[in-house]
Amino acid sequence: MAKPIVLDQEWLERISAQVNGLEYGSVLITVHDGRVVQIDRTERRRFDASSTKQQAAQPQQQTAQAQVQHQTQQQSGGNDKLKAVNG
Repeated sequence: MAKPIVLDQEWLERISAQVNGLEYGSVLITVHDGRVVQIDRTERRRFDASSTKQQAAQPQQQTAQAQVQHQTQQQSGGNDKLKAVNG
């Protein structure tokens, strides 16, 4: 038969501290032989759609800049490869 869980004031305070201030997420309490041995807190951060769109636009802008630089190098005859020198 399962042992009753032993929770003293210290563990109650620890659990309370992990739950306080948690807006999105979970608190996992691990029990062995009827005693709390571990507390895991997983916190999620949620952002509004407008900030997500701004973050998604930045990598696209960087990719466009890289394409322009590559085209400029090709047009100017820039070659980054090493050439063998006969000596």
